[in-house]
Amino acid sequence: MIREICKNDLNEILELYLFLHEKEIPEESEHLKKTWDKIITDDDHHLIVYEIDGKIVSSCVCVIIPNLTRNIRPYAFIENVVTHKDYRGKGYATECLNYAKKIAEENNCYKMMLLTGSKDPKTLNFYKNAGYNSSDKTAFIQWIEGQTYV
Repeated sequence: MIREICKNDLNEILELYLFLHEKEIPEESEHLKKTWDKIITDDDHHLIVYEIDGKIVSSCVCVIIPNLTRNIRPYAFIENVVTHKDYRGKGYATECLNYAKKIAEENNCYKMMLLTGSKDPKTLNFYKNAGYNSSDKTAFIQWIEGQTYV
C-alpha cells in the first residue's frame, strides 16, 4: 500500500533511513520532535511510503516549491529515495516516485528534479527508467558547516 506518512511513523522511517546513508537513528530530542512536527504539518512537504504487511519498506520525499517563473508554477524536489535492502528490485521505489509525480501534477508543477550521490549504473538507470534525465541541468552542491556526506 502506498500512502503519505502518519505522525506515528517516525521511528519506522528513521529505521528505513539506515538503508539510505544514516549511520544511526538520532536520539529523541526536542529538535527531532519539532522537525518531525514541521514535516508532517507542512502541506508542501510530502513524505511518501510504501508499506507491506504494516512495515514501511520504501520511501521518498516530495517537496513542492513555490516559484515566480514559468508562469508562476511551482516545481517539485525529490529527496531521500530509499528501499529496505530486503525489498529492493520489486518496484516499490518506482511506486513512491509515481505517487510523487501525481502530487506534482496535482500542484501544477512544471518540473520535478532530484539529485543522487550514486555513481552506480543500476541506480542511475533506475532514475532514467523513472523518467528523469541527467542532461538538462548541471547540479552543484555546497555542504554547510564543513560537513561532507557521502
